[in-house]
Amino acid sequence: MPFAAQRLRDPDINPCLLESDASTRCMEENKYDKSRCYAYFLKYKNCRKFWNSIMIHRRQKGLEPYMPTAAEREEILSAMGKMPY
Repeated sequence: MPFAAQRLRDPDINPCLLESDASTRCMEENKYDKSRCYAYFLKYKNCRKFWNSIMIHRRQKGLEPYMPTAAEREEILSAMGKMPY
């Protein structure tokens, strides 16, 4: 597997790995009919938007790494009490 593909599969780098896998699985199960997977695409889009805003906020505050690790993301989500997307 190429290095770039490995990075995308790393849960510390890609916060929306589950949503991405779910949308891909939906496409495969529905013979690539995009209209049947709209809910999965929307959830993935909202996930990316949410974590991108967190990343921008951390960058502005000077916190490193800009994208929280998988463990930090779990803490953030548990503090919110529910999934924001």
